[in-house]
Amino acid sequence: MRTTIAQCVLDDLGRTVASVIFGVDGVVVDSDRASAAAWKSVFDPFLRSHAMVYETLYVPFDVFLDHPAHMRGRPPLDGARDFLASRGIRLPYVDQRVFVVRHEEFFRGEVRRHGVSPVAATVAFVRELRRYGVRTAAVSERCCGSELLRRAGVAELFDVLLDGLDAPGIRLPATVDAALFEAAARRLGEPPERTAVIEGSTAGVAAGRYAGFGAVVGVDPTGGATGLGEQGADLVVTDVSRLRLRHRRIA
Repeated sequence: MRTTIAQCVLDDLGRTVASVIFGVDGVVVDSDRASAAAWKSVFDPFLRSHAMVYETLYVPFDVFLDHPAHMRGRPPLDGARDFLASRGIRLPYVDQRVFVVRHEEFFRGEVRRHGVSPVAATVAFVRELRRYGVRTAAVSERCCGSELLRRAGVAELFDVLLDGLDAPGIRLPATVDAALFEAAARRLGEPPERTAVIEGSTAGVAAGRYAGFGAVVGVDPTGGATGLGEQGADLVVTDVSRLRLRHRRIA
């Protein structure tokens, strides 16, 4: 009996993998507009009230400047803290956490009103992987991660879906860490060393590297300095069309 296996060639890195785990935000689904709009809905009322109380100039959240500078590809709490610090505002952890929770609520509203689009290059790459018999998973720390995939029309492309709603059952934290990817690898039936992680967040890349996955690819659609390489990505690409795939057959 002959079996097809695939070899992902990441520029000059040759790695043979039997499964690939994809992050959802910015990799499989283009959620950037929805995320930026949600942060604006969260921050603008607070910034307006803060300006009135302290008699300072009200400067609203800028989706084109503040979002890429502080939020894109970063853990929400880190982004909220750094954005507020850029405005000279320091708040306790519990208050920062409130911003993150409200962002998730506004984000779901944006997605349900306006929808989200799949990332075409990733969809084509996943289809090619599946033709070669490589199993795939999509993971997100968001509770609405699977909903994002369904609304983008790509949920059926993945053998395994994990999001924040799975956390109570498998004891995952509410942020990307190694446990999220390890759980996906177990469900795919492959060890981490035979699995690649393709992620768009610094936390996701760091988690994949920490857990010893066979290859870790960072996706940075803007081509800016997002820290993905510093967190341990073997390669950082603007989209997965940069990844070349070949396969071989073994008995």
